[in-house]
Amino acid sequence: MSRARALVASAVLALGLWQALVVLAALPPFILPGPLRVAEALWSSRALIARHAAITGAEVLIGLTLGAVLGGVSAIALAASPLARRLIRPMMVFSQAIPVFALAPILTLWLGYGLASKIAMALLIIYFPVTSAFFDALMRTPQPLLDLGRVMGAGGLRLMWHVRVPAALPGLASGLRLAAVYAPIGAIIGEWVGASKGLGYLMLLANGRAKTDLMFAALIVLAVLTLLLHRAVDAGCRRWLDARTDRGAP
Repeated sequence: MSRARALVASAVLALGLWQALVVLAALPPFILPGPLRVAEALWSSRALIARHAAITGAEVLIGLTLGAVLGGVSAIALAASPLARRLIRPMMVFSQAIPVFALAPILTLWLGYGLASKIAMALLIIYFPVTSAFFDALMRTPQPLLDLGRVMGAGGLRLMWHVRVPAALPGLASGLRLAAVYAPIGAIIGEWVGASKGLGYLMLLANGRAKTDLMFAALIVLAVLTLLLHRAVDAGCRRWLDARTDRGAP
């Protein structure tokens, strides 16, 4: 069975189980609407959902871009400086002990109810995975490559830029794949805490008005956006790494 057929079969099975649960348990629509009711809500509210999805998508993409850049720069700085590792890395680890939900109200208070607080949430939630994955890869550069660079007269900066960073790019790609999945979580959490736009806001609004079908429709759109983002990032990373391999880069 091809991958596409397997995905279709899995989706059909999930929808069938969903409908069976609704029918057999006699669940009212405000508790769990059936897939057909959700599909109707998705179609009838498509313009509304599209507007809110565009806001969430912008928050996610900006946060992902900023998080990837800052995470990459931080990883290189940590790998290049033992002092930075001793001073900054413990603070990074400690920051992960703080629940993300606890930071969302603070960011909303500081940055307001607009895009900035949601972008900051997405950035914070993906910063550590990107930095950690890239940093680990930088610290595990194959010793023969380092020895070859030193024999050819490369100093610390040139060794980092021409040997360690290229060799660690697969680690950066792994961090970016994780970030593509985590970034929407940060944006949605920020919208739940305080927003007037976005899929998270729409879900809360629909829940407060007992429009469970609309809430599920927004949730499905969010899931599809996350899957598409992950597939796009994964395809981009694969093409990027394959192109470097074809050029003979490390």
